[in-house]
Amino acid sequence: MTLFFKKSFSIITVRGITSIQFYCFKYFTELMNIPPQKKCFELIEQMNMMSHIIDHSITVANVAYFLSKKLKQRFPEIDINLATSAALLHDITKTRSFKTKESHSATGGELLTGLGYPETGDIIRQHVILDSYTMNSPVSEQEIVNYSDKRVLHDQVVLLEKRLAYIHKKYGTQKGFKGRIKIMWAKTVNLEKKIFSHLDIKPEELSQNIELKIKRLDYEKWLESAY
Repeated sequence: MTLFFKKSFSIITVRGITSIQFYCFKYFTELMNIPPQKKCFELIEQMNMMSHIIDHSITVANVAYFLSKKLKQRFPEIDINLATSAALLHDITKTRSFKTKESHSATGGELLTGLGYPETGDIIRQHVILDSYTMNSPVSEQEIVNYSDKRVLHDQVVLLEKRLAYIHKKYGTQKGFKGRIKIMWAKTVNLEKKIFSHLDIKPEELSQNIELKIKRLDYEKWLESAY
């Protein structure tokens, strides 16, 4: 129910929100169950996430944190904690997917939903391909995390072109993937235009503006205290 109402507010909130909308949005946001950072670290450890995927996920989370914080000035309904936590966990089942060949976006979403975090799960489910791509709607947490992942190669923030080259090289030779990658990337380019039309920086300036909200050291310290 919470997710339904958030989607409803995303549709009707275009140029700011009224006091009634804000009250209702605040109420339903408070009902959301978002995994805190320590819980995210716990899940990362439980799922035996590979070290390089941890580094990638932390960088994606920092990008999502920056974008959601900046975009919240334009779209107050954006939940920074939700976007950041979902970004940190977006590859939560990717390590095991190398053996199982499962769709890590689908199973990652199912895992978080099953643990009682349906909003987080919904974002993770869409981090590879969004359910819909629209230019005239408010920017959502799903779009922020999806785009943030497309800007991070390994643990570095790079331009879309460089990330596309990597994806094309790694997956483009697989049957049926080349056409899908081309379509997805055209939509991602439009998503970038949508996001940055509301920001005061250019896409190429993103890397120099990212602050390290979450550090690998934070995870290492948690790991040390947990055992």
